[in-house]
Amino acid sequence: MADLFDTPGGPQAPAKGRPLADRLRPAKLDEVIGQDHILGPDAPLGVMLAGDTLSSLIFWGPPGVGKTTIARLLAGETDLHFVQISAIFTGVQDLKKVFESARIRRQNGQGTLLFVDEIHRFNKAQQDGFLPHMEDGTILLVGATTENPSFELNAALMSRSQVLVLQRLELKDLELLAQRAEQELGRALPLDGPAREALLEMADGDGRALLNLIEQVSGWKVDGNLGPDALATRLMRRAAQYDKSGEHHYNLISALHKSVRGSDPDAALYWFARMLEGGEDPRYLARRITRMAVEDIGLADPNAQAVCLQSWETYERLGSPEGELALAQALTYLALAPKSNAAYVAYKAARQAAKKTGSMMPPKHILNAPTGMMKDQGYGSGYAYDHDAEDGFSGQNYFPDGMKRPVLYNPVERGFERDLKKRLDYFVKLRAKREG
Repeated sequence: MADLFDTPGGPQAPAKGRPLADRLRPAKLDEVIGQDHILGPDAPLGVMLAGDTLSSLIFWGPPGVGKTTIARLLAGETDLHFVQISAIFTGVQDLKKVFESARIRRQNGQGTLLFVDEIHRFNKAQQDGFLPHMEDGTILLVGATTENPSFELNAALMSRSQVLVLQRLELKDLELLAQRAEQELGRALPLDGPAREALLEMADGDGRALLNLIEQVSGWKVDGNLGPDALATRLMRRAAQYDKSGEHHYNLISALHKSVRGSDPDAALYWFARMLEGGEDPRYLARRITRMAVEDIGLADPNAQAVCLQSWETYERLGSPEGELALAQALTYLALAPKSNAAYVAYKAARQAAKKTGSMMPPKHILNAPTGMMKDQGYGSGYAYDHDAEDGFSGQNYFPDGMKRPVLYNPVERGFERDLKKRLDYFVKLRAKREG
């Protein structure tokens, strides 16, 4: 997949017949828009180039931010022969030819910068095939991926490369790119201020997408400048980047969950809408929203779980898009509910305690004795029926004999758990009194 300003090798077509993104491809690194955090004098690539210590790299970032362009310019800066392949179209035999050509080139005194687009699409064994050629200096590898390298690339390849994160272009970067495009085209875009801003937002941080949009807009024959509504009528908004099975999915559900936990209904509704706009299954969101009620609100508001289940049922009855409003209402309720993870923490602590003491028997006095032999063994002996005790509380021990009594549940002073804490404290005092 070509990247921002990228063009295939070979003779250049006349400017008029070339795409705008190709015509605006930078000739030097200081012409690259954005990515100052890796290209600046004190940034990783700036320091490597200044010290002539360029190492193998992995560029991780969204589409259209300059991964291919920067790799090509790095080859020019370091006098390396640039070779570009895509993991989508390259097989084992193709790789062998690339490595053999690089070996011959090295024997003749010319190094090779091998740029591998979509490197995460190579399997682990194929990734291992790069290692000996990286180690002996046959190639300097620059891989590009839109997926999290720590999930998609093997440890050996990661240990021999430096991962650099490229960021989506900000509005100021996109505006600068638009100005360069207008200069190249020799005319201003027929848009008023709000429409121009809307065009930049449509690109969603993707420079190549913006140039493609500009190329369309520049060809319109209109009188005067168009506003946002006219622009929206003529152009289809670019779909948001979202992979329901990839990292974007987990990033957005994390943002949604933490917004609820942080009692921010506006942020929660925003991330909820982002996931729906990306095509997320509302049933998945209903399940996760219910989990939030259990994990982060718990007994501080026992009604929260019921609200989630009711909204889930409402969605199942109404379907989309009406049912999604019920989920949004539940989400708003959760964000504003009192928060407590005390029951969640207690449950995890109980699981840990159970793992450590899993072979210990319950105390005999709380075991039934259906046979005479069991009765002779002391099963049920000494059991105090709590309803017969003063205050309906016997204060007996219900943990295994010999096990130190743990404190697992610590309710917070918020919401309904404030009342539960009073009850718990009451029973703790009563138990101490009975035991004393």
